[in-house]
Amino acid sequence: EIERLTLAGHRALALGDAREAVGCFRKALLLSGGTASPRLRRACAFNLGAAYVETGKPEKGLEFLLQSQPLEESGAHLGDLYFNIRAAHEGLQDFPKALDYFGKAVGHDHVAQAGSQAGTRVQMGCCYLGMREPVRAARCFLDAAQTYAAAASPEAAAVALSRASGSMLQSRRFRAAEIVGVLTQCRSLCENIPDPALRGKLYNDIGLGYSQLCIFSLAAESFERALALCSSEPDRRREAALLQNLGAAHNALCSFNTALGWHRRAAALHSTLGNRRAQGQCFGNLAYACSRLRNHEAAAENYLHALQAFRDSGDVQGQWQACEGLGTACFHLGDPQKAIGHYKEAL
Repeated sequence: EIERLTLAGHRALALGDAREAVGCFRKALLLSGGTASPRLRRACAFNLGAAYVETGKPEKGLEFLLQSQPLEESGAHLGDLYFNIRAAHEGLQDFPKALDYFGKAVGHDHVAQAGSQAGTRVQMGCCYLGMREPVRAARCFLDAAQTYAAAASPEAAAVALSRASGSMLQSRRFRAAEIVGVLTQCRSLCENIPDPALRGKLYNDIGLGYSQLCIFSLAAESFERALALCSSEPDRRREAALLQNLGAAHNALCSFNTALGWHRRAAALHSTLGNRRAQGQCFGNLAYACSRLRNHEAAAENYLHALQAFRDSGDVQGQWQACEGLGTACFHLGDPQKAIGHYKEAL
């Protein structure tokens, strides 16, 4: 009966019926209590614990996984046990404990292959990010990328490099040249990724990385590549964000005539999506481009649109920035009293 319940539990998990799986494994564990086999009870506890972790109940899962630990730390299935205990601790956001079980898993069967080793490094990197240690996280992601590349897995390598660059930027402990090198590697790998959605997401992440490094020409190029791939996926929010990023990059490059089109498209799409705060940001960017092109009437009009959008969305910082822009536009239009009024409102 225990064997039948165990098989039924695994079958239910494979079919995505987590509740049924937990029920089967719980019954099997109860029946195992009446046997004289500690090993059988540990195996049933392991199945139930792993199922709870799988269903998003890490605390409950950890309780049973710890019951399944053998008295002596040896055995063929320790890698699986440590992997699941690690997942439970990670689910509980107890990242130091999770890392401890990563260490125990190394050398066991679950991390024997290169792909599994790289996956383990990625998960360790995520734990370090949870512990706010981006330098260590970056090194884990870089190690994973190297292993994935050696195993001819360009998609996984590119994702690991993207995560590494983000962690490197977050840490502020790496030289710009090092981060550029990682972004360049990632961009090179993107060319051979067949999945357009993944390729688009990576190009967007690369563009954001270049933006943080103030390399706006490469940022704009990356955003345009990402935008070209948006037509193959129904993600209008990502498209709107890319249009907004492209406009901002061209503002930074002082190519304001080019920026105008991106700002207008971004504002229109954010309006369709009902995202007033982002729409306000686009109006603000558009107003700035207009002011740099000395079209101060258009700048004032768009700052007014931005101000209303920021009021609607409760963005106080956006409101004072729009008021400040309005003040400057009114001053250039020869109305210093109105300009003073807007500056006072900004204060």
